Amino acid sequence: MPTFTEDTVIKTGAATSDELLCEAAGLRWLAEAEADGGIRCARVLSASRRQLVEERIRTGAPSRAAARSIGAALARTHAVGAPWWGCPPAGCPEGAAGIGRAATPYVPRDEAPSSWGAFFATYRIRYYVRMLRDDGSFGPRETDLLERVASRVERGDFDAEQPALVRESGAVCARLHGDLWAGNVLYLADQTEPSGGALIDPMAYGGHAETDLAMLQLFGYPYLDDVIAGYDEASPLADGWQERVGVHQLAPLLLHCVLFGGGYIGETIAVARRYA
Repeated sequence: MPTFTEDTVIKTGAATSDELLCEAAGLRWLAEAEADGGIRCARVLSASRRQLVEERIRTGAPSRAAARSIGAALARTHAVGAPWWGCPPAGCPEGAAGIGRAATPYVPRDEAPSSWGAFFATYRIRYYVRMLRDDGSFGPRETDLLERVASRVERGDFDAEQPALVRESGAVCARLHGDLWAGNVLYLADQTEPSGGALIDPMAYGGHAETDLAMLQLFGYPYLDDVIAGYDEASPLADGWQERVGVHQLAPLLLHCVLFGGGYIGETIAVARRYA
């Protein structure tokens, strides 16, 4: 668990792991978008394998106006872009294999897939399913179901254009937070700040903007409709994005099956059946 002081959050890690260095790189990478109106990010004060010290964000009450600002600012962060599907954030240690406790894989440039579907099927759905099959959480029925979904994803059945600002930037893919649940998008105490909120605890990589938005919708968020509206106004989403939410949610759902098991398995299977 992190340690909190009045002004800082201090996290500790293992000397053999790059996890904290990758998190620090993610915060700095996402913060590059602030100059273009992107959402505010917690400042990294120092980072090593053993310790990450970052700014403690002063939080405030949610509001509809701040939610719309958060949505618009997130759209601008996504639009700064990333060079290939599954890329690590700039500044991540060379050779770092993955993100977080489940070591969700980064993709080396020379192995980068040419489409979102190929990336998501291989490096998200099938990656987690192998782990769940190998530890006995998934049997043949669950494995076969998710493979049917992965095959559809891989052949492009759910591929869609990025939101408008990402397309206009010319970037291959969006610059994602990667773990965009409610606890990692904080409403700011100072509601005069233009972005309305701030990001913490990223698992940042290059991907599809709809994946971040789907994660935010998975567990709920105060004034979520206003966040989506603010995003869509700043950077219109591709037609049919609502029907693709569940596909994108399979990544965090499968990750939660790996980390926590139990109740997430039934929810994951229910979502997968809609897309098999």
